[in-house]
Amino acid sequence: MCYNSSELVINEVNAVSHPDGKTTHTFHDWLSWDGAWELINGKAYNMTPAPNSLHQFIVGELQFALRNYFQNKSGYIFTAPFDVFFSESNQYDKPDHVTQPDLSVVCAKDQISKNGCHGAPQMIVEVLSPSTALKDFNEKFNLYQKFGVQEYWIVDPGNRTVHVYALQDGAYEVRELFTEQDTIQSVVFEAFRVPMTGLFQL
Repeated sequence: MCYNSSELVINEVNAVSHPDGKTTHTFHDWLSWDGAWELINGKAYNMTPAPNSLHQFIVGELQFALRNYFQNKSGYIFTAPFDVFFSESNQYDKPDHVTQPDLSVVCAKDQISKNGCHGAPQMIVEVLSPSTALKDFNEKFNLYQKFGVQEYWIVDPGNRTVHVYALQDGAYEVRELFTEQDTIQSVVFEAFRVPMTGLFQL
């Protein structure tokens, strides 16, 4: 069988780059990965599978509450996928860590770029899933504390609780646990409160 040049199609197969779990990675490596990944202390964390419906509902409720609170104030609310870049040397062309928080509150507009946020947001909210719980309570907790995220919420749908951490003298010394009948009280944004009653009612 013969083909002329107009009938011949050459398909190029591009190799998809995935991180090696046994290797320490850099931001340059992160740029080449296919899919959604976080990079913390050189370790790659896959952001799939997609969150379940309760997770998305909680994020939506908190985003709505935050937008209402900040509508006449200086604050920008972002939901994942939204990259937050942390740099040991303040060089954001090659940051050391990249996370995708469920919710980020950025109060300084000059931190926002077309690719995400350069440096610590004022507030971060993470909603736990079975695959992310250890990372949120350990690696992300330590990272956010180190780089100065002023307030960090961990929402636990399984136990219907919300952990609120706030920096004091450079560490998350302020620790509050809110349960299902409570109203969540922000530490940094004192007038921001969210009743727990409807947060898990999907």
